[in-house]
Amino acid sequence: MNLKALRNDRGWSQEQLSQMSGLSVRTIQRIEQGSKPGMESLKSLAAVFEVDIKTLQQETPMTNVETVTNEGINTEEVQVTRKVKRLKKFYSSLLSYVVTVGFLFIVNLVTSPEYMWAWWVAFGWGIGIVSQGVRAFELLNFFGDDWEKREIEKRMKK
Repeated sequence: MNLKALRNDRGWSQEQLSQMSGLSVRTIQRIEQGSKPGMESLKSLAAVFEVDIKTLQQETPMTNVETVTNEGINTEEVQVTRKVKRLKKFYSSLLSYVVTVGFLFIVNLVTSPEYMWAWWVAFGWGIGIVSQGVRAFELLNFFGDDWEKREIEKRMKK
């Protein structure tokens, strides 16, 4: 359903449509952005636009095609943004690791050079850094974005 086009044809704002239909402005915004309206929302909108509910429901598939296309673009942007954030987090963690472990080795050498306890910290924290690096650079990616896409497509076909 192209609610925005119907609303604009009549020269109504979202607030005006909200008052006439009894729906919240946020609900109208969600429907205009492609969310599927509930039956009660459809009834209210059909009454306001003086059309049959079936008319509003029949227009939905065309909008869904556009929404899927736009969501595909947004999904790709979200995935790239997620990858960049993982890399940023990895590099900041690596920097913290190098500075902190370096400082701890200096403290260890000054206070008790006979027992190198700083190795335990370096080893434990290092495992976490390696794990984070593997995820950030997608070296072992069993359940990555491709897997998610395949699972979504598989479940959508059922």
